[in-house]
Amino acid sequence: MRSLMFLFILLFATSCDYFEKKKVYSEDLLNEELQTFNWNEVDTYPTFSSCDSLTSKEESKTCFQNTLLSNVNSYLSNQNLIVTNDVNDTIKLQIVIDKNGELNVESMTYKPETKTEIPNIDSLLINSLKTIPKIYPAIKRGQQVTTSFEFPIVVRID
Repeated sequence: MRSLMFLFILLFATSCDYFEKKKVYSEDLLNEELQTFNWNEVDTYPTFSSCDSLTSKEESKTCFQNTLLSNVNSYLSNQNLIVTNDVNDTIKLQIVIDKNGELNVESMTYKPETKTEIPNIDSLLINSLKTIPKIYPAIKRGQQVTTSFEFPIVVRID
């Protein structure tokens, strides 16, 4: 009987820890969540209304890039550029799409020969981007976010 009483007291004394509540602070939860948060990926890429029906993340990204590229190519082909030497260059545009869907060009990288043959290439590319349809910004965890892309444009004039 003594051993049973000792066991009962031992269980009673140690079981009190199960009823003790630990305090959880919202700041601690937020800090833990922010550390596990992948800031380099978005839930959905920026998109155009023509790409809304696509459900796959990769399909949506491809549709966005193709729409942007076809719009720029169409604008450039309508400019009737005349050059003295052949131009074959891949121009890299660093673009930013802010959380309001506004597109801005951060930088352009191209060969010096391209600038020599097409002196107004900067303004042509910027004007071509002004003619694109409305952009819906990228979304991360239900919030519209700013995203940055490197966008290659192949310019080939013979």
